[in-house]
Amino acid sequence: MGTARTATTTLIEQAGIVAVIRLKDPGRLRGVIDALIEGGVRALEITMTVPGAVELIRQTAPTMPADFRLGAGTVTNGETAEQVIDAGASFIVSPVFRRDVLDVCAKRDVPAMPGCFTPTEILDAWEHGADVIKVFPATALGPGYIRDVRAPLPHVKLMPTGGVTLDNAGEWIQAGAVAVGVGSSLLDTKAIDAGNFGVIRDNARRIVDNVARARG
Repeated sequence: MGTARTATTTLIEQAGIVAVIRLKDPGRLRGVIDALIEGGVRALEITMTVPGAVELIRQTAPTMPADFRLGAGTVTNGETAEQVIDAGASFIVSPVFRRDVLDVCAKRDVPAMPGCFTPTEILDAWEHGADVIKVFPATALGPGYIRDVRAPLPHVKLMPTGGVTLDNAGEWIQAGAVAVGVGSSLLDTKAIDAGNFGVIRDNARRIVDNVARARG
């Protein structure tokens, strides 16, 4: 594993939170990022469902502070992975496990976080070189699932996404998750649409505190 890949994975684990954005108005991205930074969140995943996502990453990535990571989400094939890494994405997240995405990430020294649901998928992806497994959709599972999977597979790094809120994030961390992926409960769509970034900052502080308390 290369140095950039290791450093980014470590930063995400230390921070414990990956914010996930599905943005209607790309013009509001900078305000969201500044609010997240102010609130203590250090990683943001821009999904490929955002209009012009690749170009948005290309424009935004060079302006990020040294301790903030901008990644790409909903990446489902190797070709898209190449495009977003070329654009400056620091990590790659997918809702599914696709070997070609992991192969591109390994070649380009960028962390890969594939989405898996079953223990078999989780171990397959881990053995294929995933840096962190995105347990998705975690909505139906609950923190007990993380604990159950880690009992036989304690070496695997898990990041539940879906069903994570500002208030239950700590429960997932206590269950053994290295980080949580969190979308709408952190990145309040109405607040973003209204340009009310103070709400995002306060949400970020709340989830950061929750994770810190869980780690004790």
